[in-house]
Amino acid sequence: MTARKTGGLAITLAVSMAFLVSCGNNAPTRDLEGYPAKDIYERAEYEITQKDFGDAAFYFGEVERLYPYSDWAKRALIMQAFSYHRDRDYENARVSAQRFLDFYPADEDAAYAQYLLALSYYDQIDDVGRDQGLTYQALQALRVVIERYPDSEYARSAILKFDLAFDHLAAKEMEIGRYYLKHKHYTAAVNRFRVVVEKFQTTQHTAEALHRLVEAYLSLGLTEEAQTAGAVLGHNYKSTEWYADSYKLLTGKGLEPKVFEGNWLGAVYRQMIRGEWL
Repeated sequence: MTARKTGGLAITLAVSMAFLVSCGNNAPTRDLEGYPAKDIYERAEYEITQKDFGDAAFYFGEVERLYPYSDWAKRALIMQAFSYHRDRDYENARVSAQRFLDFYPADEDAAYAQYLLALSYYDQIDDVGRDQGLTYQALQALRVVIERYPDSEYARSAILKFDLAFDHLAAKEMEIGRYYLKHKHYTAAVNRFRVVVEKFQTTQHTAEALHRLVEAYLSLGLTEEAQTAGAVLGHNYKSTEWYADSYKLLTGKGLEPKVFEGNWLGAVYRQMIRGEWL
């Protein structure tokens, strides 16, 4: 009896070793029927060490497919999401991460799954010229991490990335606004800079947006709006070059920074300076 058990163990080890030795092959082994979940999982881990993230994702997926109700399957699913993300296969990374959240919403790795899902959007935000739909989706997914898992190790990183993504949206508005201003489409430029002032006040672009409003409004002959923009700029960013440039523009036309209440910037002044939100 002991001999039989020993012999069976030797055969199992031999099969496992043969499977792992095959890791040197470039193409993943596709016929995995009969291999233990642990061996397939370890093969996937090996592929990660070799930076073959696409193959790693395949093997993690096979663990879940062949052993769907095992603990290995749960571990494999979150690792598959990780592997897809490292392989820059962001769509599949999102699918795997979302499936983990659907199947294991209360698991200790749920916060990481949500973070991976958010990263799958965030890591595609590479410059201000891209479509901004991804940026909005990244913000939404990052907000879930922050609000649903505030005590997790991923919350702080999510907050930092949220701020960067938020700043990215403001940068896009500024880019378009500058284009309109350069081509003398002043009303269109005002609309873009207004978005920055009203919706992205916490970003680094607000001071420039106010200065550009001074420029655009002066070009349109709307002096009260220009003066009010200059006043808001002076109250908040008086030591910046943007205020110095705006002040020079206004005084060059015999004007000065001054708040006029009958325009939208007057409302901004009441909110930002006086703290009157109603």
